[in-house]
Amino acid sequence: MRHPHRDKARKLRRNQTDAEGKLWYLLRNRNLAGRKFKRQLPVGPFITDFACLELKLIIEADGGQHADLKAYDDARTAWLEGEGWRVLRFWNNDILTNIDGVAETVLEAIRYLEMNPSPSKPDQ
Repeated sequence: MRHPHRDKARKLRRNQTDAEGKLWYLLRNRNLAGRKFKRQLPVGPFITDFACLELKLIIEADGGQHADLKAYDDARTAWLEGEGWRVLRFWNNDILTNIDGVAETVLEAIRYLEMNPSPSKPDQ
């Protein structure tokens, strides 16, 4: 069965922001620690910016509009973490001006998750 967010995810991939493009350049083709990331991946009721399925790691690029969406983003993060995902959020400005720092933070998360894999969530 087709995921209900598939078409929206496809549109988001075609219309990525400058920050998403820069972050995707860092993550694509297993460039970072040899880990495969997908972009605009539907997870449950949400579309994530970038996700590594192996590690259950999600990376979100947040623009200025997210300052007004804090409650929504917090609820979304809580849901994803409840499903066993680790969520990292970066402001677009940080991605555009400090990609090396962003890369180091993501690498630290990858190393941590490699050493401490999250247990699979049992079926309910």
